[in-house]
Amino acid sequence: MDGRTRRETLSGVTIHQVAEAAGVSASTVSNVLNGRTGRMQPATLARVEEAIGRLGYRPNRAARMLRTGRIKVIGLIVPSVANPFWGALARELEGIALAEGYHVLLCNSERDPARELKYGEELLADGVIGVVLCSSLPSVDHVAPLLKRGLKMVAFDRTAQVGDPASLASISVDNAMGAELATRHLLELGHRRLAFISGSVHSVNRRERLRGFHTALEEAGIDPSAAVVWPGADTSEFGDKESAELGRSAARELLSLPEPPTGFVAVNDMCAIGICRGARDVGLTAGRDISVVGFDDILLADLFEPPLTTVRQPLPEMAAETFKQLRASIESTAEAGRSLLIRPRLVVRESTAPVQE
Repeated sequence: MDGRTRRETLSGVTIHQVAEAAGVSASTVSNVLNGRTGRMQPATLARVEEAIGRLGYRPNRAARMLRTGRIKVIGLIVPSVANPFWGALARELEGIALAEGYHVLLCNSERDPARELKYGEELLADGVIGVVLCSSLPSVDHVAPLLKRGLKMVAFDRTAQVGDPASLASISVDNAMGAELATRHLLELGHRRLAFISGSVHSVNRRERLRGFHTALEEAGIDPSAAVVWPGADTSEFGDKESAELGRSAARELLSLPEPPTGFVAVNDMCAIGICRGARDVGLTAGRDISVVGFDDILLADLFEPPLTTVRQPLPEMAAETFKQLRASIESTAEAGRSLLIRPRLVVRESTAPVQE
């Protein structure tokens, strides 16, 4: 059996098997696949089309292009570009990839495992054998079958987890350290009533940020259970598209309490922007009446009023390392993936200030 033909299908069914089932030659099947049916007998065409459907044969068009050198493609599966952070990552990664002769296909998964699997299957079917997966879900079991079929993958913004496939590479900022930096900054400004605003913490990156928040509190002698985690660790929604509204709702509710938090650590910058807006809704101002720290340092962070104190993820460096690792996996036979943890940096702007006594 021709190894080249095997690589041109997703399911392992070859063009020769289709030809045998239809009682024709492989060249006849190829003619059908490429639309060269003008001189073909209708009965022959019908047999070939029936065999293709029955066997589930899917010709891998992009694989042929990859083999001839006409195009090289990688996939990028993000939670949602509604969060500007993921759009910025896509821009950085695409620029690096294009400079190396690769193209990037962007997919929004909403952190839905079934959707991620579907995207992975479609990408693999079209000859894309390298994917950057950004959902940071605790388990990658849903895409493990794709890895076994040869898909190369880098998990972005997700540290390696026990039970991960050996071939999976992981590139992430140190999320726990970033949240510690944010929380310590508020503590140094005198804030003691603190809140962590996140939505669900079911993803690896958000769990790490919550852990960093708690670690900083413990180091300061504050019982982590006394701090607010809003709306609660067991919520089922990730809320990537609704981060700003999440922050706004949190601020409205918490700032109406008899003893409201004075310092807020937000899971990302869009959530932090929402907190600032929610504070304004109840007559307060971030950077004066309360302090708010974001995470990511998106472009809007510096343009927002007040300019946002935040934890910067070094996206150019992270995107470069991600592409480097994915390309190495694609172009080599190495079995083990590489994990890299990158240091974040606190950027202090005007949304934080000493606590008001």
